[in-house]
Formats: sequence, C-alpha cells, structure tokens
Amino acid sequence: MTSLSKPPANSTAWHALDVDQAIAKLETNIDQGLSASTAQSRLIQYGKNELVATAGRSNWQILLDQFTNIMLLMLIFVAFVSGIMDVWSMSLGEFKGFPFKDTIAILSVVVLNGVMGYFQESKAEEALAALKQMASPQVKVRRDGRILEIDGKELVPGDIVLVEAGVKLAADARLLSASNLQVREAALTGEATASNKNPRLTLAPDVDLGDRVNSLYQGTEVLMGRGEAVVTKTGMDTELGHIASQIQSVVNEDTPLQKRISQLGDVLVKGSLALVAIVVIGGMIPSLLAQKFDLKLFRELVEVSLSMAVAVVPESMPAVITITLALGTQRMVKRNALIRKLPAVETLGSVTTICSDKTGTLTQNKMVVQRVATLQQNLTVTGEGYEPNGKFQVDGQEIDRTQYQDLTRLLWGCTLCNDAILEWRDHQWQIVGDPTEGAMVVLAEKGGVDRASSVAALPRVAEFPFDSDRKRMSVVCAQENGHITFVKGSPESILERCVGAVFGPEPQTITSNQRDQIIQQNNDLASRGLRVLGLAYREGAEIPPSEDAAETDLLWLGLVGMLDAPRPEVREAVKKCQTAGIRTVMITGDHQLTAQAIAEDLGMAPAGSKAISGRELEAMSELDLLEVVESTNVYARVSPEHKLRIVQALRQRGHLVAMTGDGVNDAPALKQADIGIAMGITGTDVSKEASDMILLDDNFASIVAATEEGRVVYTNIRRFIKYILGSNIGEILTIAAAPLLGLGGVPLSPLQILWMNLVTDGLPALALAVEPPEPNVMQRAPFDPKESIFARGLGAYMVRIGVVFAILSIIMMKIAYDYTHGSTYTKSPDTWKTMVFTMLCLAQMGHALAIRSNSQLLIELNPFTNPYLLGAVAVTTLLQISLIYFPPFQAFFNTHPLDWLEMGVCIGFSLLMLVWVEGEKLWSRSRKNH
Repeated sequence: MTSLSKPPANSTAWHALDVDQAIAKLETNIDQGLSASTAQSRLIQYGKNELVATAGRSNWQILLDQFTNIMLLMLIFVAFVSGIMDVWSMSLGEFKGFPFKDTIAILSVVVLNGVMGYFQESKAEEALAALKQMASPQVKVRRDGRILEIDGKELVPGDIVLVEAGVKLAADARLLSASNLQVREAALTGEATASNKNPRLTLAPDVDLGDRVNSLYQGTEVLMGRGEAVVTKTGMDTELGHIASQIQSVVNEDTPLQKRISQLGDVLVKGSLALVAIVVIGGMIPSLLAQKFDLKLFRELVEVSLSMAVAVVPESMPAVITITLALGTQRMVKRNALIRKLPAVETLGSVTTICSDKTGTLTQNKMVVQRVATLQQNLTVTGEGYEPNGKFQVDGQEIDRTQYQDLTRLLWGCTLCNDAILEWRDHQWQIVGDPTEGAMVVLAEKGGVDRASSVAALPRVAEFPFDSDRKRMSVVCAQENGHITFVKGSPESILERCVGAVFGPEPQTITSNQRDQIIQQNNDLASRGLRVLGLAYREGAEIPPSEDAAETDLLWLGLVGMLDAPRPEVREAVKKCQTAGIRTVMITGDHQLTAQAIAEDLGMAPAGSKAISGRELEAMSELDLLEVVESTNVYARVSPEHKLRIVQALRQRGHLVAMTGDGVNDAPALKQADIGIAMGITGTDVSKEASDMILLDDNFASIVAATEEGRVVYTNIRRFIKYILGSNIGEILTIAAAPLLGLGGVPLSPLQILWMNLVTDGLPALALAVEPPEPNVMQRAPFDPKESIFARGLGAYMVRIGVVFAILSIIMMKIAYDYTHGSTYTKSPDTWKTMVFTMLCLAQMGHALAIRSNSQLLIELNPFTNPYLLGAVAVTTLLQISLIYFPPFQAFFNTHPLDWLEMGVCIGFSLLMLVWVEGEKLWSRSRKNH
C-alpha cells in the first residue's frame, strides 16, 4: 500500500464523504485494515497520536522574573548602596552597632516578596496533562486482517478501529458501520444528551460538530452499541488537538489589580527619584558654589536618599494583598466558589460580563416534562426536578387525569416504553439511565402510574431499540387478551404510521384535521424550546415479528415536551447582576430555540430577540462580530473556536469577561477569559485546570455571590492602599525636610522605615482588609477595569494626607530637635529622632481607625464590627513602645527612651492626624447638605 500524503487527512471534511470515498481517500481496506509496514510508515510521517506541549517558562525563569519589579529593583540598589556606606563608615572607624543590618533587612524583604510572587505564578498548568489522559486509551484495531489491541498513541490515519460500549475514543474517525451506537460528546459539544450515530449519512461540509452523526471524536465515550470506523485524524490534528493548541496559544495577561499595582510602583519610584535628586542637588549646591566638595554633607545626603528610597516602597503591601486575597478565597469557598488563582479574587469584583454555559449552570441538568398535548387537552405539568410530585393543569386549573383515557394510556407508554429507573439515593431522587427517558418515568409517577406495578402488570416480551433511521423505539408487553405495543420517538415519524387516535372512551380513525392539530401542537411545543416526543400504541394477539410490523397501524396518544428546567435561584441571580450593572450572556452547544426559551425565561434576553448560531458566527468577519457581541445575549450550537472568538471580541470591546464551562471544548475560552469558571460537579479535569475558579455546586447564583465578594476585596484593597501610602508620602517628605531645615542627621533610618512599613502599616492594613461590605456593593455598576489605581479620589487623598502627616511631623521634628539640643537637655541629642519615629507610628494608628469609613465618624461606628482592627492597633502600639523601652530593641533600632513629656508630645501630635481625618468627613457632610 502506498504512503498516504499528509494534507488530505488534515484538511478534509470527512463527514462530507460517504464511506467508500473516505476509504479510498485514506487508501485503506475495511476487511484487512492497514498492513504493519504501512502503519509504521504513517506513524513516522504523522507522528505519535498524542498531544504536544509547547515550551513555557522554567521555574528559574519565573523566580528571576519576580525581581524585575521596579520597586524591588530599587530596594536591591538601596541595599547595595547601604552596604557600601557601612563599609565606608567602618573604614573611617565611625561605625557603631550591628554591621550591614539595614542591608540584610532590606534584602530579606526583597527575597520575601520575590518568593511570594514565585509561589503565586509557579503552579504548573495541568490543562494539557488532563487532555493527554483523555487522548491515549487502549484501542482495538484491525491490521493485516487481524484484531489487535494497541496503545492509542500508535494509531495512524487509515486504521480501522472497533468501538463498543464503555470505550473512550482515541482519535477522530469516520464511521463505517454501527449498531445502535450512542456516544457521549458533552465534553466536546456541551450537549447533555447522547449523540445517535449513523454511518450511512453524508453531511454538508459546514455542519456543526454536534450534528456530525457519522463521525467519532477523540476523548468522547461510547455509551451503548458498537461500530467500526476509519481513523481520519490523530494527535494535534484532532478536534481535541485543536483545543490543546488553543489552550497553549492563550497568553496570560496581568489582572486589573496587577496592572494597577505596577502603575503604582512606577509612579512611586519615579516620584521618589525626582525627590532624591532635588534633595541631593539642593543640599550640595551651597558646597559646590563655594567650590568645595563637602564629603560629610554628601554622606548625610546619601543616607537621607537611602531612607527616602526605602520609605517610598510599601514593603508590606504585597504580603497584605496576598493575605487579603487568601482571606477572600476562604469566604468564597463558603459560598461554593473555589479560587485556584489568587488574583482572580479581585478580578471578579471588576467583571462586567458573565458568559455562562446553559446545561447544569443555568439549568438543573435534569430533563423535566413541562407540557403534555393530547387531542383532548393541552396540559401543563408542575413540579421541580425528579421529584415524583406534581400536578396536571389546564389553564391553571388542576385536572383529574383518570378522567382522560388518552392521558392514562400515554402515561403507561411513558413508563413502559422506557429503560430508565427512578430511585431514592443519597437523600434525593435520581435517574439511572438516559435523562430523556428519566423525564418520562417521572411524568408517569406524577400522574400516579408507578413503574414497578406497571411492569408487573404488563411485562415486556419484546423490544425494538431506537435507531437514527427510524427515529423510534418500541416495546411489546403481554396483557390479558394478547399484546400491546408502545412506541415513542420523533412525532413526525410516529404520526405518519398512525391510523387512529385515542379520543374519548374508544379509539377513532384519525382525521386530516386531527393530523394538522397534532402538527400544530408539535410546532408550538418546539417553539418554546422543548424537546418533543410523540407516543402511540397498537394492540394485537401475537408478538410482532419485526419492527416494521410493530410500528404499523398505530393509535396516536399524544406529545410530551421536556426541557432541562432552569434553576429556580438563577432568575434572582440574573436580576442581581442587572442591578449591579453586569451583563449576562448564554453560550451553549444546544439548539437555538431551546437556548432562546431558557434565556427569555431567566430574563437574560428580551422576548423576541434572536439567538446567534455557530454557523452564523462562522460566516462573520471580526469587525461584524465586534458589533454583534454588544447586542447579542444568546449564542447556540457553538464550537470551541466560536466560544473563544466571542470571549476575545468582548474583551476587545473593553469588557472584563467571566466565562463558565465544564467540557473540554470550554478550556480555551476559560483560559482566554479574564476569569475562567469551571464546574466542580460536572466539569472535566481539563476545564478545571484551565480555570481561575471552580463552582463547587455548578450554580450560576454562586458566581454572583463570588462577584460580590470580589467587589468587597477590591474596596478593602483600595482602603488599605490609601492607609499605607498616605503615611509613606508623609515619611518621605519628613525625611527630605530634615537636611533642608539644617537638622543634623537623618530622622529615620532604613531599618526604622522598614519597621513602620512592615509592622506599623502592615498589621492594621490586614485588619482593614476584613472590613465588612458596604450595603450597596451590588447596587452599582462595576468600576472601569481600566481605571487608574489613583481614580475616584484615592490619589488626591494620599497626597493630601501625606502632606498633613509631613506638616505635623516636621513641626514636631523641629520642636523636638531644638528641645533635645538645648543647653539644659541631659539625654542623648538624637532623642528627637525617636520622637519623630514614635509620632509617625502612633499617628498611623489613629489614621487606621478613622479610615474605616469615608463618611461616618469614628464615634458613629461600632468598633466591634471589625474587632481585628482594634487588636491590630493595640498590638502595634505595644510593639512600638517595646522598641523605645526594651534595651535589646533600643540597641538594634537605634532608639532612645522617652520621658513622659516627650511621649506626651508624640501622642498629642499623633492625635491631630485623627482629628484632621474626622474633620474632613464633617466638611464633606456640610458640603453635601448645602
């Protein structure tokens, strides 16, 4: 057999070829299969049937990338210069205390922040590994006329494979023959119901993946029946391979929070460098004008610059943000949302659009009969899920079903022409078997027709299984005077075989008007998005010898219309999204009518709006799609590529997108979305590993709850950024003012600043991170994901509070310096530095208490709604006092004990900070009142 050229196997629409054409194009033989030599040559030509990973960043590269952050680079430089200054001092014999303590402390902070960033990023992507597990089972293949069992990796195009119930398919293939073959393709198509395969059909090239009933796909599973197929695509050329390529092609972008923190770092570092330049140049100008380089002054200015550089970096912020996000994940788990990637916590709070799959997320993933139509009545069936309790209603009024012979016999047909079982298990009613058949068993139970007693009264003696040609299933049951045959299936296929109908106490010949009535009923039910089945029966003395005999001269019973019913809590969740300014979009593999009906029922789409199909999306240009995504809320019959395009288009339009999914086909879109949300119960391992968040209950309402938590987290992050950076600006200005005022030395050492930034700022900031949510958190539109970190007054507040901090500190610093350098002062003249250090720390405690609310005064707030803040303030104050009065700490931090007068001055000036913030609130109130 000649070698097969590669292009045809990769580019051909195999579902558009008949069996003979496919065999000819693949140059194989149904009876013999490939020869061993041909299989080996094709294996060399095509490569192994496995998914191939592209190279990503190594762990070392991820670790090194952490130290490219501009703020950490500046700290590394400061540590290096600080070490040089210590060496310089030691060489001059002027060094006192512990050598290199500032350098060690700064580098420790750098390493800590780098390691924390590494652990956040270094979790290896397992989505491809999960795909590989799906792709390589053992398979039965015909080669050289013999049946062999080989590793799925050894399959090549042209191999003849044998499939049967329980087999997981290892490659894409064109069916050659099949017997009652049903395949679960939900992982690829999103459809809950099994696909009935028919090898005899030849389809159009542009048929959607879910409608290719003559083809098999890698990673799907055979539920029942058996068949033979010829392998058409392997490895990365399969549909599963395309998904793997899409997953690997998605570039991870920074989250809104990461972008904002990066912007913050740029602003702080540039501002600090500018201030350092002003201080150093301004301080050296008199010396330079005198044409004399003052080395001592230069050293002092360098020390000031080092302190300023340390002060500008909020060293505690990365740790506080990480812990805040971690606390957010704990709260979200309690609301059935498991966060896999920490930044996703905050990103959820910025979501503007939620794209949700239908089955199991918006719906219950339980087929439920909602309508029954007979020639006598159009009935509504009540009841939730698989609960065998419900009512039959006509125009809202309950009816007694025993008064209607056609309805009673229809319920018999539902339970007898059926292989599903309804059972009580794990504290709930569950279906064992096909979901569609399960819905019909539940319907019969609601009507008082028990399956066990029905089967006992009318035992099955023969059956003719469903196939895609007949589109019918029949069972023959024994009864007292012979046999009764019940038939269910496509309404059209059953109606054409009916000669009569049950109308009243006795069957009657069916009229053309009644046929028209049935067709109209079918159309009405289908237009509601219901899956419609017809039922009929016949009686006879003998067991029908064939399916054709069993399904001839039937008597029409009626139609049942079923739907995967919406979750009752989802309607309220959709309303909550609308109130919160979040748009909801349905993207599903199901049919358009069904998707539109569910969307309208849930309030996701207005009545009469149009669902866009996958085929329509395929024909759209990128520009057309960018227009369509702004107004379309329902997409149906979509493929993996379509989902990815929709998400990309929404993001290009400026939306921050959350995307839900459970199947393998959802993985690329989950990775592309700003927030990928996988299903915890029905989700595949692939979708979970590609996601940022997993819904533990597969419930759309839990997404909304998680979004609310995300908004709370973002609000609290902004709150403690205001708190931390306001004081940092005050520190910088205070340090810069010291040499300009002619004060000797630097008021704060790098080590003291690290203490303030890590402990004095860090502990209260953590407490602010658990501040309870505002009452209107889900009654406003989401903030612009692209907004600056300084937006909505945060930048102005930071500068304003920083300046106030600085003014208070500088005034007290000048007073303290003059006091401690007076002729009557007997303690260390450097005590003024300890007073500045203490005042700044205590002022931050008052600031932390006041910043809890932007409008309410401290005395108006319940202090016990956030007891952690009270504890943080108390602990931080005690730690600060220990630095002043505990001798080992005095030596390490270069502090001096303060007497009662000095401590009183520090407390008095620090309280002025609290008074200022509270005064701003009163002033803001007065403006609003006027």
